[in-house]
Amino acid sequence: MDDSDFSEEQPVAIPIDGTLDLHQFSPKDLPYLIPDYLEQCQSLGILQVRLIHGKGTGTLRRSVHHLLHSVPQVESFRLGDETSGSWGATLVRLKRRDNPPPR
Repeated sequence: MDDSDFSEEQPVAIPIDGTLDLHQFSPKDLPYLIPDYLEQCQSLGILQVRLIHGKGTGTLRRSVHHLLHSVPQVESFRLGDETSGSWGATLVRLKRRDNPPPR
């Protein structure tokens, strides 16, 4: 199998476990990826999410924070602490849904 077998348009399956490493995605995908991921987490009852953007120059972090201001599921967010990625990760608290998922 070579690279020609993959299309950029094919969806990528990612685990919905509350941690999303943004390094493997193109910045142009973030305005769709992050809200969709957060919505899926919320629907599964995962209300604490960690977005890993890395430390670098801070450009990706600023883009993520700007985007989080407009996502309706977000209750609050902050940079990680020394045990959760420091300023290379953002911790997001999602709003609780009115109708929790069935167990």
